[in-house]
Amino acid sequence: MQDKSIRLGVDIGGTFTDVVLEHGKELFSTKVLTTYTAPENAIIDGMHRVCQQSSIDPARISQIIHGTTLATNALIERRGAKTALITTEGFRDVIEMRTESRFEQYDLNLTLPPPLLPRNFRYTIDERMQADGQVLKPLHRADIETLIDEINAAGFESVAVGLLHSYVNDAHERLVAEVLAERMPQAMVSLSSQVSPQMREYERFNTTIANAYIKPLMKSYLGRLKGQLADEGADCPIFLMHSGGGIISLENAAEFPVRLVESGPAGGAVFAAHIAARNGLDKVLSFDMGGTTAKICLIKNQAPKTARVFEVARTYRFKKGSGMPISIPVIDMVEIGAGGGSLAHVDSMRQIRVGPESAGSEPGPACYGRAGARPAVTDADLVLGRLDPANFSGGTIPLDAAASRLALQTQLGDPLDMDAETSAFGLAEVVDENMANAARVHAVENGEDLSEYTMIAFGGAAPLHAGRLCEKLGIARMLVPAGAGVGSAIGFLRAPFSFEANRSQFMRLSDFDAPAIKMLLNELKVEATAFVRSCDAQAEIQAQYKVYMRYSGQGWEIPVQLTATQAKNPDLATFQALFEQEYAALFGRVVEAMDVEITVWSVNATTPTQSVTPVDAVASLPRMTTKTQRALFDPATAAVAQASEVLRSDMTPGACISGPAVITEDETTIIVPTSRRAIALADGCIDISDKGADL
Repeated sequence: MQDKSIRLGVDIGGTFTDVVLEHGKELFSTKVLTTYTAPENAIIDGMHRVCQQSSIDPARISQIIHGTTLATNALIERRGAKTALITTEGFRDVIEMRTESRFEQYDLNLTLPPPLLPRNFRYTIDERMQADGQVLKPLHRADIETLIDEINAAGFESVAVGLLHSYVNDAHERLVAEVLAERMPQAMVSLSSQVSPQMREYERFNTTIANAYIKPLMKSYLGRLKGQLADEGADCPIFLMHSGGGIISLENAAEFPVRLVESGPAGGAVFAAHIAARNGLDKVLSFDMGGTTAKICLIKNQAPKTARVFEVARTYRFKKGSGMPISIPVIDMVEIGAGGGSLAHVDSMRQIRVGPESAGSEPGPACYGRAGARPAVTDADLVLGRLDPANFSGGTIPLDAAASRLALQTQLGDPLDMDAETSAFGLAEVVDENMANAARVHAVENGEDLSEYTMIAFGGAAPLHAGRLCEKLGIARMLVPAGAGVGSAIGFLRAPFSFEANRSQFMRLSDFDAPAIKMLLNELKVEATAFVRSCDAQAEIQAQYKVYMRYSGQGWEIPVQLTATQAKNPDLATFQALFEQEYAALFGRVVEAMDVEITVWSVNATTPTQSVTPVDAVASLPRMTTKTQRALFDPATAAVAQASEVLRSDMTPGACISGPAVITEDETTIIVPTSRRAIALADGCIDISDKGADL
């Protein structure tokens, strides 16, 4: 019999699959290696482990919330279905021509990612819709039937339909879908007017193609997962984390799988926001470093920063514009570095480079003993004394330090005339400095001073590197929450049910039409609410309103929040004042006597976020005395030091330890640098900050 207090959170990453069972206020967690050929197998294995830990039968689980990188990996590795695009005549090459933006304007050999579909997979049809939604050239059913028969004969599994200006009037796209259902019933169909009803055809077409490309793969996987979980006794509703930081039903996820891209890291941002709320922090930098990548997110006023467009499969790792744009609501996270499985090599200029290639879980870093011969970040951490080879992942994965030393020596040490320890130090410093540089750039782009922020570090590898990263960034304080090693999976359990509906409809403030605005926002509210109701028919639902505005002639917009009252009673002066307030905050000034335009309207329907209990202050206890010490390489002195070693479970509220120190637990290890001290807080967080005068 199912118990509403028992829920399961599952995060499939590139290296590990994290599983968390929540029973009331208790959490039971585990990490298992991701099984690439059948990802559901790792979930089943992890579920049985946490059920065994908690003595709970899988049949009692009432809800499973799942996030995964499978959609992202399928796009990056080009492992999608054979997909066709149907578009307006004359716009066949939009996804290949891209935009005029050059992210490296002086590079004559600029490498751009090839489009998902080759030119012979892209078909056109004679029709045309105007920007105001009026039909300029009508679409004839006979023309559609001829084209569909041609596509059917070519053996396509999935079809993306992206017609010009369909975000204003979707009549032609709906007609194409109708004929597809009649003449190609076996094909999966994605309409741009449903997937991403927004202006800018390059981004909209790309997003629709990506949805169609991964739809068969994700639909098959989600169906298998539901069936296998039911066979194992967990026959309960399954929900998916989407990239905007909310939860949608399995059925909606299968229909719009492109919304699952970045779903795992989004859970981590939700987790960090929850910790920020508990600790009363208004400026937080979340740092999520797992087995494959490291990401940061700015969290202000306990809400993650969001965006409408992000990129996947960048050819230049940290360069905006070098990837495929996906136009969906997303938590604005920035990839800043490598993960524990990222591989290192020496380039032609005799410099150590790390990533983007990752060892993943198959074969994994050299120390996993699974035939991996190249050094990864985890190998460097092991050689530097940051990891205990006998207790990695709770002792389930023994590590081979000799294999790490051999890989570091042969791949880095010999070419650069260094020993294995120096090679490990070099590798770790390159990773940490790369992350620090990327974080600085992101902060500058957003007009933020990171010295005012508190870092929240989670993910299996983040607590190993966060202390050093704080030193480099000038961040005085960081928190490592309880359950940090499986933070994203815990974040899934804290996320609300939500769905954001967007629509492009151009309007100048000089042509402000209050009744039309009121009607449009209400339609979007109804659309978004319907998706949330499919997850929970009885839930309380709140609506959050946002419009994207710009000065006339500008190329991009800024988001402007509206209250429910402002949305129900639109007022020209209010819209103008809100825009100028946001614009001045970003750019320091407003532009006088210039008209303002609204391009995109957005309503996010969401269930209320979980209420939090503020953390009680704790009195600092005398510094802990520890009997165990570990040889730990200290990057500040570039020498080995004797570090205190303590179990996290032994740190009761107020317990204090001075760096250098190593705090161990099953799913991660916290490194406290020499310059810092660590104090256990009442909610289980480890508060790591600059040493006070008394230490």
